[in-house]
Amino acid sequence: MRYSKDYLFDLAFRFLRATGSDEGEASIVADHMIKANLRGHDSHGIGMIGMYTNYLKAGYLHPNTPPTLVKDKGSILQFQGNLGYGQRAGFEATAAAIARAKENGLCMYTIANCCHLGRIGTYGEMAADAGMVSIHFVNVNQYHPLVAPYCGSEARFGTNPFCVAMPGTDKYGMFVLDFATSIVALGKTRVAMLAGKKFDEPVIVDPEGRLTNDPNVMWQENPGALLAFAKHKGSGLCFACELMAGILSGGETIQPAHPRNDSIVNNMTAFVIDPAALCDLTFMRSEMEAMIDYVKSSHAADPVNNPVLMPGEPERIRTKDRLENGIEIADGEFNVIKKTCLDAGVDASLFA
Repeated sequence: MRYSKDYLFDLAFRFLRATGSDEGEASIVADHMIKANLRGHDSHGIGMIGMYTNYLKAGYLHPNTPPTLVKDKGSILQFQGNLGYGQRAGFEATAAAIARAKENGLCMYTIANCCHLGRIGTYGEMAADAGMVSIHFVNVNQYHPLVAPYCGSEARFGTNPFCVAMPGTDKYGMFVLDFATSIVALGKTRVAMLAGKKFDEPVIVDPEGRLTNDPNVMWQENPGALLAFAKHKGSGLCFACELMAGILSGGETIQPAHPRNDSIVNNMTAFVIDPAALCDLTFMRSEMEAMIDYVKSSHAADPVNNPVLMPGEPERIRTKDRLENGIEIADGEFNVIKKTCLDAGVDASLFA
């Protein structure tokens, strides 16, 4: 089934209000989730509310808890997330970093110990919308490891996202490179499992060390591990995200000396750069357009179905389709969303 953006936002907003968030926080978090659905990243969309419910009940997620600024040192800002909604912490910290970068040309900022930052590309888009360039490194602790290192069959990392974003030009939209360092994010295995689908290629190694495309392996009693993309290269970038985010933020890495309760607690180390402090903006835009033109001129074997795209372009294509035709959600996942909302006290007439 396909559902409108406004309908899903209303569901998410009402769920958040029913579970303790004030209007401002509920709007930020709901907007973040529905934008993830619009971009085609359903793993970070409204379907997350089932997990958030469990965290709220266990005390692992604290609604109405803003991030705390714990260090302000010129071009360095450090925030403590206080186990509040990561979407709120990410939004408020990124906004502060953008303002500081406009003053100083550069801002390095960190966020420690917030509950699930959501789709990291959202913060890259915030920076690019403000005319800034941004780079983001993210790790996860508290949760059990999900990703095996290269040549290993036991998980040692989280999915550890990485993002680079640059402002758009008159001809092209913004450049947003945003991906988990695993081939797929854990949430995509949940979406695939609930839809009864398998992946087109092996993305998981099972407990016996066998490669598989079956998402159920990640959700069984003795789960497997996700594979990093591009063998040693993706595994190395995953490792770099672990160290950059976990250490520089002060939020800790996933190494086993730290306690785990299987909740997603994120840390992020990020940089926001004002390109005007480094180069002429007219030059920047013309050079970007020329380079994108050059890349997209590469011959494609199937230009209709598989054209050469720039990072961020697939998300814009999906957003246009989903705004026009609705956001597609598998029946299995929507049933979970419906039950979660009804259990929280959301008006049942919304599902009539």
